Amino acid sequence: MRLIAKQARRAAMGCGVLAAALLLASCGGGSPSSNFQPTRIIAFGDETSVILDLDANANGHKFSVNGTPSSTDPTIDCRLNPIWIQDLASSFGNFVFPTCNPAGSAVSNPPNRIRATVGARAADLSAQIDAQLAESAFQSGDLVTVLVGANDVLAQYTQYPTISEVDLTANVEAAGNEVGRQVNRLADLGAKVLISTIPDVSATPFAIAEKAAHIDTDRQLLIQRLVLSFNSALRLQIDNDGRRIGLVLMDEAVLQVVKFPGLNGITNSTTAVCDLAKSTLAPPSILDCTDLTLIPFGSSGAFLWADDRHLSLGGQTLLGNLAVQRAHNNPF
Repeated sequence: MRLIAKQARRAAMGCGVLAAALLLASCGGGSPSSNFQPTRIIAFGDETSVILDLDANANGHKFSVNGTPSSTDPTIDCRLNPIWIQDLASSFGNFVFPTCNPAGSAVSNPPNRIRATVGARAADLSAQIDAQLAESAFQSGDLVTVLVGANDVLAQYTQYPTISEVDLTANVEAAGNEVGRQVNRLADLGAKVLISTIPDVSATPFAIAEKAAHIDTDRQLLIQRLVLSFNSALRLQIDNDGRRIGLVLMDEAVLQVVKFPGLNGITNSTTAVCDLAKSTLAPPSILDCTDLTLIPFGSSGAFLWADDRHLSLGGQTLLGNLAVQRAHNNPF
């Protein structure tokens, strides 16, 4: 109740109701007061923002649907099927990340960084920021992205019912508060920050399966309540003055495409599009999922989820569009 009351008091400063027929807008200020052009982009968070250089050739793999040059060439090209931070980076020009900078089009010494790590939770964000500070201080031209917390919610959920929902809620609220504190820290250090709420993972194939597998309570709604608690705590903690910090509402975007199939080109929000039986990795993973290894009639752009919990190209594009809109409209 305390969180809900606080959220209500800030409602006038937040976003309005989103229209289902429109691309969802996110919070953070009115008309831009300047045409901000970043000098580098730094990504923090979990695997949603990771490009993993498995082959040590600056042609990394993603936790999504990886792109290939053609319908017959299975070679992964990290420049294709971009994840959201790549969409954001390309909207400002030729910004590339070191783990996606393959020979033939390589940019010399790109200053951009991916500090996001696989499996990261809220408690890991501080160390990611410290790692960046160990290399260089933040500058006024830095645009940083933050997306972390889904792993916190899922880790807490797996402890139910051994741990009560009341205690799980308190734990995810604490995680949301921690992310908010680190976002404020980044802003205080001089960076311009884009912070996304975590996607509503109650809409994932994982959550749908959990609902079907348990009769003690509606597990899907339980996960949704935990997501809401995390995101509410995060939003209450950040100094969202619309100037230093721009807020992207990915949780609301997911709910909209679930409610309205076809919105933003996403027609399937319930099924994982990657066929993990075609993975050559051990254990099988979407890190080598491509448009050539999808389920029958699957479409990377029309499906929301790549596997049971990670965004497909359609979900990444949705998030990328929101981030681009916020970054270019926010009065940084």
